[in-house]
Amino acid sequence: MTPEKESNGLDNYAFALEGRFCDLPDGGEELDSSLDEDGNKLAYCVTDVPPWYLCIVLGIQHCLTAFGGIIAIPLILSQGLCLQHDGLTQSHLISTIFFVSGICTLLQVTFGIRLPILQGGTFTLLAPCMAMLSMPEWTCPAWTQNASLVNTSSANYTEVWQSRMRALQGSIMVGSLFQVFVGFSGLIGLFMRFIGPLTIAPTISLIGLSLFDSAGSSAGNHWGISSMTTALIILFSQYLRHISVPFPTYSKDKKLHTSRVYVFQILPVLLGITLSWLICYLLTTYNVLPTEPDQYGYLARTDLKGDVISQAPWFTFPYPGQWGMPTVSLAGVVGILAGVISSMIESVGDYHACARLSGAPPPPKHAINRGIGIEGIGCLLAGAWGTGNGTTSYSENVGALGITKVGSRMVIVASGVLMVVMGVFGKVGAAFTTIPSPVIGGMFMVMFGVISAAGVSNLQYADMNSSRNIFIFGFSMFSGLVIPNWILNNPKAISTGVVELDQVLQVLLTTSMFVGGFFGFILDNTIPGSKHERGILAWNKAHEDDSSNTLESGEVYNLPFGLSAYLSASSWCRYIPFCPPGMPSSLSGCGADTNSLEPKRPLGHPEPAQIIVGVSL
Repeated sequence: MTPEKESNGLDNYAFALEGRFCDLPDGGEELDSSLDEDGNKLAYCVTDVPPWYLCIVLGIQHCLTAFGGIIAIPLILSQGLCLQHDGLTQSHLISTIFFVSGICTLLQVTFGIRLPILQGGTFTLLAPCMAMLSMPEWTCPAWTQNASLVNTSSANYTEVWQSRMRALQGSIMVGSLFQVFVGFSGLIGLFMRFIGPLTIAPTISLIGLSLFDSAGSSAGNHWGISSMTTALIILFSQYLRHISVPFPTYSKDKKLHTSRVYVFQILPVLLGITLSWLICYLLTTYNVLPTEPDQYGYLARTDLKGDVISQAPWFTFPYPGQWGMPTVSLAGVVGILAGVISSMIESVGDYHACARLSGAPPPPKHAINRGIGIEGIGCLLAGAWGTGNGTTSYSENVGALGITKVGSRMVIVASGVLMVVMGVFGKVGAAFTTIPSPVIGGMFMVMFGVISAAGVSNLQYADMNSSRNIFIFGFSMFSGLVIPNWILNNPKAISTGVVELDQVLQVLLTTSMFVGGFFGFILDNTIPGSKHERGILAWNKAHEDDSSNTLESGEVYNLPFGLSAYLSASSWCRYIPFCPPGMPSSLSGCGADTNSLEPKRPLGHPEPAQIIVGVSL
């Protein structure tokens, strides 16, 4: 039997097979040449429970995989919050976002989509937040840009940055209620009916392109260090990704032996940043880098925030409202809504990709609705705690599932617990603030470039030989760059006579992803074109809900603690969009092998010790 091919090129081996739903084809079956390796078999699928020590080790790896994106958000926000020279407050923000990300991950895995998918800060909300902070009333005072004039303990300075944070909090909390409503009401299906590749491509691409100024400002503090960081990440992730490194391994059967692990493919960003960080430390120790603040390259030193680690408390407990009572503005809420819609669309794609890589059936509608709703609750919690951002599903960690071949959701549960612990230990967040600015800039160069390219990749579903599609995409992208840039250079150009309307237009028209996505949506739905030409058919085929109501689907996506069985007993629950339907009667007597669904590790798969080696650094 030859497994069916998904329209996006990924093989649908994880299901439609007899036996356990996470089993992959045997060696005698016909396979694609690029996947004809034993390493493509899953060691643990989504419902399996690996040994506790393996959960911890792989959980640490998922935290490290996501840490680049998680810490990047508070570091970028610190510019708009006037916190460039306040490392201690930056460390508090990093601890808070780790803490909230861990809580949201546990909620998503337990009550949400129930797939092994990590939750963390989202760049789709970063763009409208920065647009909001760029408004004239939120422009940072000139004295906050001078480190010698900033007194981080003064009440005046505290009010400057906390007032901006409270404005972000209120807007995020109100905007997240829309995502909660869309998710739990089942309206996400209606949204996806009108949104295709030509809307998503410019929206996602402009998230990365609009942040070029932040990347350039950080990297420009020392182009040599930032170029080295970028080169190392490219070297590890692209050129050395297929090179395995021998590591000593111990198992009961083979005793002490060596196993080859693709460490460069697993942790390229972490390795690149760590090596650059170490080199900057050595250059600082031997005073190779300038010691005068006005000299070029001074910001590459690692001792600029050396006192932050000593000042940071060992334990810190983030709590809701820690920065004061959130405030709400209409302009901020409308801007956040644009980011929330983009985040929902992106998450639906992540759910399907995660299901394929973790050996699960495609997520049914009730699970998708619940996942989007829980993400909305996560954004609500992030706003209440004061991260200055929301939460979303992390595509990077979905890709890590394909590398480790461990799709168990218990590993992500361990990651959630670890992130909560990292958020409680204040020294951890303080250590991240000592990463030199050029190293962060080098990471941004790669990260934002990948985000931009990920948006363009959605065009694979549309017919790009069509002049219609080329016009829509090109015009949307160019408008998303030109209009925000002009508005930022002419902040007083918008004057309708209604202050609130001026603020709404200011935020929306300075948010590149909104401008590009808006034009893409309007033009794609009004200019005549067939569904095949627009890419709607291929898009729907790649994201179609073909899971049906099977034993396998129920095992993965039903609610825990017997809640599904309890709810299924009530006939009215079938009308609730986020409640799983009852088990079909045709399956109850079909002789299905329920034992095949019990957690167990397939024979012939890697030993836990071999998997641990991949993250032993």
